[in-house]
Amino acid sequence: MRRSLRLDTIRRWLKYGFYDWTRGMPKGKRVATWLAVSIQIFAVWFVLSRSEVWPYMIREKKVVIYLSVYLLYLFGDRLMHALVTSEVIRKSQLEADQLAAMKIQRTLQPDKLDPVAGYEMDSFYEPFRVVGGDYFDVIELPGNRTLIAVADVSGKGTPAALLAANIQGLVRTLANINADPLAMANHINKHLSLYTPSERFATAVFVLLKQDSGELTYVNAGHNCPIVSCAGSATSLEATGLPMGLFSGAEYTTGSAKIPSGGALLLFTDGLTDAIPGEDPASRLGEALSGTTAESMSSLKSLIDPGSREDDITILLIRRNGADAAVARDSERLTRNARLMQG
Repeated sequence: MRRSLRLDTIRRWLKYGFYDWTRGMPKGKRVATWLAVSIQIFAVWFVLSRSEVWPYMIREKKVVIYLSVYLLYLFGDRLMHALVTSEVIRKSQLEADQLAAMKIQRTLQPDKLDPVAGYEMDSFYEPFRVVGGDYFDVIELPGNRTLIAVADVSGKGTPAALLAANIQGLVRTLANINADPLAMANHINKHLSLYTPSERFATAVFVLLKQDSGELTYVNAGHNCPIVSCAGSATSLEATGLPMGLFSGAEYTTGSAKIPSGGALLLFTDGLTDAIPGEDPASRLGEALSGTTAESMSSLKSLIDPGSREDDITILLIRRNGADAAVARDSERLTRNARLMQG
């Protein structure tokens, strides 16, 4: 045990001893910092070696030379500390900006989903960095309708978060004008194609839910297929168009589905499937949807392997209640248990 602790301590010393703590600096500042370090190393070596082979060294002026070397060392030390201090200040300001951006982004995502009569909803969102490029929203509309939106912007960090905030603003604005998923996908695609860099795009799903019947009208713009699950069977809502922002003239079509009484609709981003080890993670998602909403969400989270995670993760789960909801959930459990026994 003690030997293991000693080895761990040595490994940490070596890690920090050889860590390039200037690699986050701008190129010019990084070069200047290493120049300052080199000056200090030269000054120390000069004093310790007591070399007399330098052509400019004269015995009578040895004190002057050593004093000059000492002043040279002080110059390198002060220069290094000034550069490192300015970098610490810069990073502190950057971290403060990122923290502010995180707080702002949290206000753009629904912290708590508003209850919808006849339905249970639960969500999970965790960015890979301080801020992320995932977006989801649930918007109540007149006529017992609900608009559900999930989007995933290419890239990570602040640039992706800015574009996600742009999409959130567009969705909220269009929902008050025309909540039709097809019109929304066409409008947002043209906007992103015109006003975002060519290397930026976003996948998204827009779903219009009729609360009374559970009917769904959706557009899937190159996004991970949402899953409708009930009584052990699962249906994927396949893509009906390309990711948004690639081509201004991209065409989209609508699809239709239905959440049966006791069934569930699962929407997610690719960060979830990428963080699930093994083959065919989508089928494991469908299997995790048996049970109550809370049980299903817990099962979905348990599939995530922290070591495999490399992206933002968003999960949005919507379950339709009904007179036969309990019977449907029991049927799902029985079907799942039967599959396990056969396996």
